[in-house]
Amino acid sequence: MMIGDAFPLAGLRVLEIGHFVAAPFATRLLADLGADVIKIEPRSGDPARHWGEQVDGNVLWWSVHARNKRCMTLDLKHPRATEIVKKLVRGCDAVVENFRPGQLDKLGIGPDILRAERPDLVIAHISGYGQTGPYRDRAAFGVIGEAIGGLRYLTDQPPGVSDLPPVRVGVSIGDSLAGMYAVIGLLAAIWQRDSAKGDGKPRSIDVALTESVLSLMEGMLPEYGRLGKIRQPAGGGIATAAPTNAYPGSDGGFVLIAANSEPLFAKLMTLIGRPDLIGVPRFAGNQQRVQNTLELDELIRGWSRQHDSEALIRMLAEADIPSSKVYNAADIAADPQYRERGMVREVADPLFGGTVLQPGVVPHFCGEPAAIRWAGPALGAHNDEILQGLLGLGADEVADLRAEGVI
Repeated sequence: MMIGDAFPLAGLRVLEIGHFVAAPFATRLLADLGADVIKIEPRSGDPARHWGEQVDGNVLWWSVHARNKRCMTLDLKHPRATEIVKKLVRGCDAVVENFRPGQLDKLGIGPDILRAERPDLVIAHISGYGQTGPYRDRAAFGVIGEAIGGLRYLTDQPPGVSDLPPVRVGVSIGDSLAGMYAVIGLLAAIWQRDSAKGDGKPRSIDVALTESVLSLMEGMLPEYGRLGKIRQPAGGGIATAAPTNAYPGSDGGFVLIAANSEPLFAKLMTLIGRPDLIGVPRFAGNQQRVQNTLELDELIRGWSRQHDSEALIRMLAEADIPSSKVYNAADIAADPQYRERGMVREVADPLFGGTVLQPGVVPHFCGEPAAIRWAGPALGAHNDEILQGLLGLGADEVADLRAEGVI
């Protein structure tokens, strides 16, 4: 199979021993940039194969989640599986895993065992709380990371507005953030190892879901440490900038308006027919506007409710004020900017007998290919290719592994 010699990470081979979201998301990013990712799944498949909407028993998310990877099945609890993993690691630059701390050791494929096969191996560990500390053995998913990292507290309406529980972001953001940090750490470790000034040493990266979320919390922690202030939810607004919010149109839709600089505020006040508010003390500067956000938002709402969403977008664009309707999937799929840049594209997927709409590759490498080479494969699709073509096992050996339930 062509792995993609022209891609930025061509020649890098990564073994994924992961499931659900965090590690598979990390390796998808690596695979999108051309790394040869070999994903190990249990014989029943990664649980993510069963999440989300299905067509004829196949999950549409999987088409994206496992794209550009070579997938093989392997029962890691079977005694013969250890030897297969060890053989695979010999030809790999790195391993990405997201089991609980210590689980690889219990399976007989801990870091010491793997580095006996590949001494300079980089291993990225992703877990709920990290490889050390009093919480290391606790169970965790992305939503727990979002809660302990401080995000779930802030994804809510301002205090006193609603008694509903804090709102989830809508996707597995904690897992994906941890996956991104794992990629950054892994590539940094490989640079330390393999660059012209590299030391050739192995490294381990320890990424926690909780810490990945916490790292994005802007001034929340220093504000508390210095002032004793606990940042509160701001609903659709931003606690540190104004005016920035979602404002209703006459048709029931919402339009995001971000006019929190001096020139933009002046443009917006002129547009809504209130130029007299430009320069008045309570709105002169971002700090003053933040202190008077309720009044300012009500003024803007009074104007926005007089126009439908499309008219609002048109007027705001003509005034060069950052704005947008709140996109749903249909809006994204039809957006000409996304289409022009290849961020919404049709990808051939044999599991669905045609094509599947997928997001493109991020980041863009100017002048470099950004093709999606193949969609998420069927369970065990690359067993023979990896075992025979890569590891050199004979057809009889592979058949024996299959008969024993190893693969």
